[in-house]
Amino acid sequence: MNATDILADKGTRVVTIHKDNLLVDVMSHFLVNRIGSLVVVDKYDKILGIVAPLDVLKAVHQNPESISTVMVNEVMTEDVIAADPEENVDNLMAIMTENRIRHIPIIQDGKMVGLVSIGDVVKAQLTVQDVEINYMKDYIEGKYPA
Repeated sequence: MNATDILADKGTRVVTIHKDNLLVDVMSHFLVNRIGSLVVVDKYDKILGIVAPLDVLKAVHQNPESISTVMVNEVMTEDVIAADPEENVDNLMAIMTENRIRHIPIIQDGKMVGLVSIGDVVKAQLTVQDVEINYMKDYIEGKYPA
């Protein structure tokens, strides 16, 4: 199973935001869309960064009195780690674990085609394991012709 399979199951909709938006807009998007990150894009949908809830918490901690004026470009992570649609779930898990990230944009031909979360990867891994377990059970029980 790979990133393309995950996106086929969950969909390719990615909620984005522009760097000139306020941080309070980010919080609204998190709550309204029930998501855990926003990809920051320019007017051509080129990825500029990503904003996660931890970025928001850090900003609140550092500037509690002026949080309503903090802009996305002040808190976003600019070094975005992305993956190819053909990346398998084990590699996605390794990338996410190694880099301590929860979301990874999927890029094909220079364009973002989706966003995969750690939860999506875990679900995909469990699905693969369930299929393998069922095949092994069927094999052991002799359900395959010899």
